Amino acid sequence: MTLKTPLYLTAMAGVLAIGTAATAQTAPAAAPTAAAPAGQAAPVAPAGQTAPVAPTATTNPTVGGAAMDTSKTIVANASAAPNLSTLVSAVKAAGLATTLAGPGPFTVFAPTNDAFTRLAPGTVDTLMKPANKATLAKVLTYHVVPGTITLADLQQKATAGGGKAVLTTVEGEPLTVEITNGAVQLTDVNGNKSYVETPDVRQSNGVVHVVNGVVLPKLN
Repeated sequence: MTLKTPLYLTAMAGVLAIGTAATAQTAPAAAPTAAAPAGQAAPVAPAGQTAPVAPTATTNPTVGGAAMDTSKTIVANASAAPNLSTLVSAVKAAGLATTLAGPGPFTVFAPTNDAFTRLAPGTVDTLMKPANKATLAKVLTYHVVPGTITLADLQQKATAGGGKAVLTTVEGEPLTVEITNGAVQLTDVNGNKSYVETPDVRQSNGVVHVVNGVVLPKLN
């Protein structure tokens, strides 16, 4: 998805490149500290996180304390999770709700509400405006990968790639995955890092991995 003019893209990139007001966090000893790139404070691996265990066929992780129904779609389950309300609002504003409720399958790296607060102040409100629908859709589809890619798949791909795996997102740009001391780390094309907090939340049309940071594509 593209914007009308390169000048507009540059302006939006500038908005996303402003430093955040959130207090910087440090990574626990179990995972290296993620250097904060210009424009986004680096989220950190959850304290004490060890290699997650893929859920069994009869269980599904809760998200924000809410049960996730494997018979429901990504949009339906996300709408039930209190810590994904910003993401759900963004998906609706970008006109992607119908797509993510479709058959897929999709793998979604779903940022929490706290993850969105790490963007520059005012960024979310700006992206939610109708005039910025294309930019918002570009950001959101950068969090989506075609197919169902589980935690085990991510680990296997990273091992096969010598420690890293590169996924091609629906937006079209690559997203790098690394398994670092048991934590699943995502690195976007700008160097922003995010960590998976809750992996393998199974859906009727794919799988969701809840993450603690927003990854960004190139906007110019």
